[in-house]
Amino acid sequence: MIVRIMGEGQVKLADSHVVELNELDDVLLKEMESGDGPGFRTTLHALLDKVRELGTPLPDDFLEPSELILPAPDATLEDVRAMLSDGGLIPN
Repeated sequence: MIVRIMGEGQVKLADSHVVELNELDDVLLKEMESGDGPGFRTTLHALLDKVRELGTPLPDDFLEPSELILPAPDATLEDVRAMLSDGGLIPN
């Protein structure tokens, strides 16, 4: 799976990691729904850090489409709300 972190670039991530990322995505969704800004920020950074940790960075000139697009680390609650689907940032 190709994942783009907005403002950073793309990483290649094994499909097997989606379950682990979904756990963080579920927490992020709950924090967004409750308006927990500090919790949202912490969980967003944890999610992006996990993608960076588990993924392999792709070259800047790599031109394949991303299967998953995640917000930039400095995204606001409102920015991420605009990106959400019913299942969160990461499809189940």
